[in-house]
Formats: sequence, C-alpha cells, structure tokens
Amino acid sequence: MSQPVSFFDRLNQWARNSVTLKLFIIAMLILLLLIPASMLRSLIYERENVRDAAIQEVSAKWGQEQTLSGPVISVPYQSTQLDNQGKAIVTTGYAHFLPDTVNVTGKLNPEKRYRGIYVVVLYETALKISGSFSPLNAAALTVPEADLRWEDALFTLGISDMKGIRNAMKVQLNGVTHEFGPGTVTNDILPAGTSVPIDLREAYQQDLRFTLDLDLNGSSDLYFTPFGKETLVRLEGNWPNPSFEGAFLPDERTVDNNGFQASWRVLQLNRNYPQQGQGPYISNHPSDIIDYSVGADQGGFRGQTNAFGVRLLLPIDEYQKTMRSAKYAGFFIFITFLAFFFIEVLNRKRLHPIQYILVGAAIMLFYVLLLSISEHLNFNMAYLISCVVILTLITGYCSYALRNRKLTLLVGGMLAILYGFFFSLLQLQDYALLLGSLGLLLILGAIMYLTRNIDWYSLRNEE
Repeated sequence: MSQPVSFFDRLNQWARNSVTLKLFIIAMLILLLLIPASMLRSLIYERENVRDAAIQEVSAKWGQEQTLSGPVISVPYQSTQLDNQGKAIVTTGYAHFLPDTVNVTGKLNPEKRYRGIYVVVLYETALKISGSFSPLNAAALTVPEADLRWEDALFTLGISDMKGIRNAMKVQLNGVTHEFGPGTVTNDILPAGTSVPIDLREAYQQDLRFTLDLDLNGSSDLYFTPFGKETLVRLEGNWPNPSFEGAFLPDERTVDNNGFQASWRVLQLNRNYPQQGQGPYISNHPSDIIDYSVGADQGGFRGQTNAFGVRLLLPIDEYQKTMRSAKYAGFFIFITFLAFFFIEVLNRKRLHPIQYILVGAAIMLFYVLLLSISEHLNFNMAYLISCVVILTLITGYCSYALRNRKLTLLVGGMLAILYGFFFSLLQLQDYALLLGSLGLLLILGAIMYLTRNIDWYSLRNEE
C-alpha cells in the first residue's frame, strides 16, 4: 500500500519541475547581477578619474591647456556724467581696441610623459606672432575721447596658463622693443596673460605694427581666439592623431603618420563682438569706482566662445571602450542565462541557481579583467586575453555541470560568437546601431526556431 504524499513533498516536486518558477528565479538572478554590473561602471569611472588626476598633476607643473588671446590695446579712462537729478557720476574703466590683422605661425613638439601607468601628452611650441593696429577709433566709443588716458595704455597678450611661458617675452612696436611684465588688469576679456605699458599720446592715430616670439609649454590642447579683423593661424606638429576643435575648423589641413599641418583664416564677421568696446576697470585701490561692465551686445568682448585650435589625442582611450563594453553586460548575462534555460528545457538538464550565479560572476569578471589588462596593453589585446580566460573558465565549468560534450561545445561556441559580436560593435562606431539591430534579430530568430516545436502547455508544472 503506497504512502500518502505530504504537502511539502508535493511542493518540493513542483519547485523542481516548474518552468514558471525557473523563469522567475532566472529573472531575479539577472536583476541581482545588475548590481555588480553598475558597480563595474563605477569602477571604470574611478580608474578614469585616477588617470585624469595624474594628467592634471603633471600638467599643472608643466603647463595646462593653453589658449592664446589677443593682443589687445587697452586705454584707461575716467568720465564724469550727470544723472537725471544733476548729480555727477564718475565712471572708470578701459577702452579696448583689437588689431586689424593677427598672424600666428608655430610648430608643436609633443612628447609623452608617464605618471605611473598613465600617459600624459605634453608639448613645447615656438610661436611667431605679428600683425598691426590701424589708427584707434575712439569716436566709436561711448566715452568722450578727451577722457581717454593715452599715456597709460597697455599692450596685452592673453595666455591662459602663465606657468607655460619658457623665456622672457619682448614685443617690437613700430621698431621699438618693449619687455612684457606679468599679469593683466583687463580681466573682462583677458583673465590671464602678460602686458606692457605703452605711451600712445603721439601714436594712437597712426598704424601700429607688432611682432613677438612666444615659447610656450602646454598639455594636450592649444587654442586661439580671433581678435583681429583677419586672424591667420598656421600650425604644424609631429603628432599623427590631432583633433581640430573649437568654433572653426581649419581651411586647409594635412594629416599623416609623420604629423599634421593646418591653417585657419577667421574674419571679424565670423564672431559676435566688435573691434572696440569698454569694460570695467579692475583695481585694488579703494578710490577706484567699478560702476558697470558690458557684454558683447553692449560693445564688449566674449572671445573665449570663439576659440579654435588643435587637441593632441592618444590613439586609444581604453576607459571609453571598456565603458562601452560594460554597457552590454546585462544583455550578455540575459542571453547566456536564456541559453542555459533552453538547455534545461530541451535536454532535460537541471541546473541549480548557484550554477547560474557562478556563470554570471565569471561574466562580470571578464569586464574587470578587461579594465585591468587594458591599462597595461592595448585594448584589442586585453579583450582577446580576457575573452580566452573567461571562455576557458565557463566552458570548463559547463563540462562538469552538463556532463555532455556536445552541449559544452555548444555553450562555448555560443559565448565565443557573442564575444566576437560585441567586439565588432565596439569597433564599428558609425554602424554599431545597425549591426546591433541585425544581431538582435538573428538571436531572436534563432530562439524562435529552436523553440518552434515546444508545447509549453505540455510541460509539467507539478506532479
């Protein structure tokens, strides 16, 4: 006489055979593994920030990204006007005049420096700057010409990071040599730079020609602002991976394995500020009155938004590619777990949730290996090594878990195809969406084909 089956025995039998419960458990495991996937992205960001901090530390001592602005002639003024009540209001400031032509030629000499395992791109450059000012048009200002103090004028050149200046600077103004001093007082248009006082009482109604040499250190980027009616810049360098950025692309450029050459021509009509205007007077003296400042719509200058130049790129940004790869981690886990589920359904192989977790952990480890190895080798080699290691680990584990050579080879081949497919997505940026869509279509079609004859209602959910 058979013994009655207890409730717990029936519950255990149902749990062991229920397809619905198995799907629910797999879904929960996928959601659980998304937690380390998100932590993986945080790890990539952390390593990238460490890299950026190392670059910033070296750049801060050598010279950071450089932006060259100007030159500008600035003339102080003090004007007295009456308000509506007849009270005298004294305004002080600077009248700024931009050059007619600015011609910059130079050569970049980049080099790689290392901070630990990180590469920093630095450069030295020798720039020759020349140009001319036409007679300064004081009549275009809102300040009376008589209020301008021509004897206290300043010739100013903006340099974003003064630590990069390598040698003493001198400028030839109509054949007369002047030596630059540190700092500017015209913070409204040139926050940092160098200047030289000049007396224009006898010369402001004449053409003023200038020439100067600038030896400059910097890192990664070199930009220029178009302060002339016509600004011409010609650069060359022995770096094969330049990126021309900013408000204007070069009119002519050549790039090959030996380096690059590029030239820009920017007109005053290409920018949104005039040739002359007023700005606030910057001073530490308590008697100086700073009573207004003006923007581009009021005759002022905002040249930084029009900067253009070149960035020296490293051939591969391993963190960017690793981050793009990690974004597919959830999808990779889903496809792998789905394959194991169909192995259970179609071949009557039963896998424990712990086995799913171990395989998911191995998939997560792939991205950690990829990140760590790519910091020392190129990304493609790091991907290959990580892929081989994880494929060997998962395939070897499946040979014991499934105890079926055919199924083991099937799992290994599927994982190899998936890793190859995702590697192709990382290489084809322009066609990544198209290739990804076609890949998803093929995966869905394969799943539908393999499950076309399954009668899901005939699967026993309980004994």
